[in-house]
Amino acid sequence: MTLKNDNPSFVLHGVHNTQFDERPIPELEGDEVLVAIAKTGICGSDVHYLQHGKIGHFVVEEPMCLGHESAGTIVKLGPKVPADAGVAVGDRVALEPGHGCRTCVQCKGGHYELCPKMTFAATPPFIYGTLCRYFKIPFDYVYKLPENVTFEDGALLEPLTVSVHALYNLGGIRGNDTVLIFGAGPVGLLCMATAKALGARRVIAVDIQKDRLEFAKQYAASDVFLPPPKNEGEDNEAYSERFASALRAELKVPASGPGSIDLVVDATGAPVCIGAGLHALRPSGTFVQVGMGPSTVPIPMFIVVAKQLKIIGSFRYGEGDYQTALSLVERGLVDLKPLVTHRYKFEDALDAFKLTQAGKDADGKAVIKVIIDGPQ
Repeated sequence: MTLKNDNPSFVLHGVHNTQFDERPIPELEGDEVLVAIAKTGICGSDVHYLQHGKIGHFVVEEPMCLGHESAGTIVKLGPKVPADAGVAVGDRVALEPGHGCRTCVQCKGGHYELCPKMTFAATPPFIYGTLCRYFKIPFDYVYKLPENVTFEDGALLEPLTVSVHALYNLGGIRGNDTVLIFGAGPVGLLCMATAKALGARRVIAVDIQKDRLEFAKQYAASDVFLPPPKNEGEDNEAYSERFASALRAELKVPASGPGSIDLVVDATGAPVCIGAGLHALRPSGTFVQVGMGPSTVPIPMFIVVAKQLKIIGSFRYGEGDYQTALSLVERGLVDLKPLVTHRYKFEDALDAFKLTQAGKDADGKAVIKVIIDGPQ
């Protein structure tokens, strides 16, 4: 396959300061492969870096190419890619954009997502993202796309894998579970789709925007709930408890026993949602936190202790999650296509970011997932 001699890249130089830079084509080392990027989805973290230049302790201190939700075609193999690796030039692949050091306790223990030396696309200190022509990556972090899985599907495997990690790997979802999911943005919607695909009896979606709930009901949720307004002078703890009670009453969900809420996933990070989720859970239920919110959040500890609740933080994805996500898409159990609401050419990447930030287009259509083409 003939390689082009340039590597145009969409690079963040500072808060609200992006440029199209010409970067060198990556030189392959060891068992890496070179991928020509075909499609890239915009993630909320990409927009956050554009707006603030940092996320928590990840601070952009030098120009950083954006993007990490991508799929493309292998165009070159490194000198030490094993002959039996199962990858070849010309393969269409999805990219898992973060890889560990392979030698630390976390990596060897099967939790490479927690590796202290994690290299993750478009996350400082690593300054390379996937909004470029060519991106290099270890061969075992690409996944061949079946014929019925498109490049756009491949790009969206990344956020789908976040939901697989939260519900399946950590949350231990089982068939017949009732699952409550806060937030009907891209990750929340994919958590709903994952819960449905993995056999949940009931998938309840919560959001403060009616149009998002309408989409969620059409997409994967069996039930939706719009929270009641907060009363004047009502504190968050009292509101969270009333919120949970209103949800159970409206949707006829018992507090315990058959049909009660087995698993809660919060994709918002909002303190009132976290509190309401803990109040809504059945005794010995599981709560998984996916969404990033304030660094410190009040927790109704009496409820946690009295109901023996399990609270788990979910960070990215780990061993086996990509394979599971790809299997769900290949078999038609999760349909990613309805989530793509807008598409842009590479040269219009900044407009794509602005639209994602705005949340609605000029016609008032809600933005769920924006896809950017690879450089032509």
